[in-house]
Amino acid sequence: MTKSYYSNGKVLLSGEYLVLDGALSLALPTKYGQFLEVETMDAPVLFWKSIDVRGAVWFQWKLDLKMWGERANQIVLPTTSLEAKRTAETLLRILEGVRTLNPQVLDGKKGYNVSTKLTFSRDWGLGSSSTLLYNLAQWAQVNPYELLWNTLGGSGYDIASAQYNHPILYALDNTMPTVTKVAFNPSFKNKLYFVHLNQKQNSAASIVSYKNLVFDKATAISTISELTRAFASCKKVSDFELLITEHEKVVSHILRKEPVKKILFPDYPGAIKSLGAWGGDFVLAVGDDTTPTYFKSKGYDTIIPYSAMVL
Repeated sequence: MTKSYYSNGKVLLSGEYLVLDGALSLALPTKYGQFLEVETMDAPVLFWKSIDVRGAVWFQWKLDLKMWGERANQIVLPTTSLEAKRTAETLLRILEGVRTLNPQVLDGKKGYNVSTKLTFSRDWGLGSSSTLLYNLAQWAQVNPYELLWNTLGGSGYDIASAQYNHPILYALDNTMPTVTKVAFNPSFKNKLYFVHLNQKQNSAASIVSYKNLVFDKATAISTISELTRAFASCKKVSDFELLITEHEKVVSHILRKEPVKKILFPDYPGAIKSLGAWGGDFVLAVGDDTTPTYFKSKGYDTIIPYSAMVL
């Protein structure tokens, strides 16, 4: 028997970093995501295959479920690359988390043939890990937030985006996730573009760096939450650009980093906002029909209109 699952990718429009400490954030589920198929077998072995957006197998793995503790004998890789080893280690950590929350799965009484399929490029930062984790949580019937916090860590907004087909307001209230549907569908969305910066940011490393910073957290959380509410209700593109500028200013001060526009695009006429961890993945640019031409002239070829990205 084969079971299939799907999870949405995510974009965090407001609240990056501060969402970890309870700030209200605006998250957008994307039209891109990840599929998971699980076929049950009699042999107590897990065969894993990961397929990228082009249809190529980029990772393969074999796990003897009867010999769970003997890790050295479990991992079968197509290469000895560092990336493959790290992927296997992360996957094993997630599966151990699954088994802890639901001991009836992965108990060695049966096996599984598993395949995953991304509908976006792996370097886009739209949630290859969070979509995988939510799919596995659905399959194993475990709490996806518990699985996240027991394994990879994070705020959980990406887990919320994986399951909701509309923009959401997300916050952590005493470590409990609160999710509220919001009618965010800006009339000026034809002026919004997602531009990839040609590099993937390490979210885990960025979170560690953020956690080590000293700043007035209460004031920052209040300010970002207020900006999030303003983003969610914004009706005019001119106001939206002001909100972007202010949000970048606040986070720039906390991180002690210059905003991406000042570093890479100082001559761009519109507002530009980092999304998620600063320094990589996508940014959001406010512009017009000439916007794609501008960014392509700078060497950035992945430019996705808002309506093509957001559910």
